[in-house]
Amino acid sequence: MGKVLIVYATRADETKTIAELIAEGVRIAGHEAIIKRINEIKSEDDLNGFDGYAFGSATYHGEMISSMKQFLFIAERAELKDKVGGAFGAYGWSGEAPGRIFETMKNIYGMKMVSDPLMLKASWIEGGTKASQDYGKSIVSLI
Repeated sequence: MGKVLIVYATRADETKTIAELIAEGVRIAGHEAIIKRINEIKSEDDLNGFDGYAFGSATYHGEMISSMKQFLFIAERAELKDKVGGAFGAYGWSGEAPGRIFETMKNIYGMKMVSDPLMLKASWIEGGTKASQDYGKSIVSLI
């Protein structure tokens, strides 16, 4: 059984809801999921002991939330090379944050990423619930 850490930054709680649905998918697949709000991670030591990771942020004015940017610098010091990862987030207009997080995890950290970031306007429209759960399943399929 694998253990997946899901860390999110949100302004309106939609990215939190997506994180919870990803965790459901991880658990449906028979693995353990731990969800943490971005401010609960204080150092790279808080990232130890997991087999997979999903980092998410809402896109706000074309950018990820600033606390996610700070978190990514902390995560860069962690031993994440060759770990499984995914990136996700909610957006209103443009949706750049999940892609930027994904590229950082893949190219800077050297993680083994799922095929694409998960970008949703909301979890409750256009099959977002199923897409989020399936994303969690796809993360653990690489563990």
